[in-house]
Amino acid sequence: MRRVNPRQMKKVMQQMGIKPVEINATEVVIKCVDKEIVISNPQVTRLEIAKQTVFQIMGEVQEREIQEKGEREIPLADIQLVAQQAGVTEEEARQALIEAEGNLAKAILLVKK
Repeated sequence: MRRVNPRQMKKVMQQMGIKPVEINATEVVIKCVDKEIVISNPQVTRLEIAKQTVFQIMGEVQEREIQEKGEREIPLADIQLVAQQAGVTEEEARQALIEAEGNLAKAILLVKK
């Protein structure tokens, strides 16, 4: 395989209208439907090509599962507030908060219906 001279590559990119910009990042997270792809210690370059932006990312890749909406931690203070305001049990308030994705006002309205 033939080696590429970095200066020649830069010159060719300029002739093609490609503008590389280095981005100082500490972590890159790509959120998928069922997981997150986390790239640690990344080298990120943004390229402007024909009025489009392309990102080139190199680094240490890890994948992690995404918790479902209902699995995330709901603060006890939020549960107690919804229960008190709506006049329901703490369990009903907790379920409403899960359904409302943590939105207090929406949870109160849900349990009052």
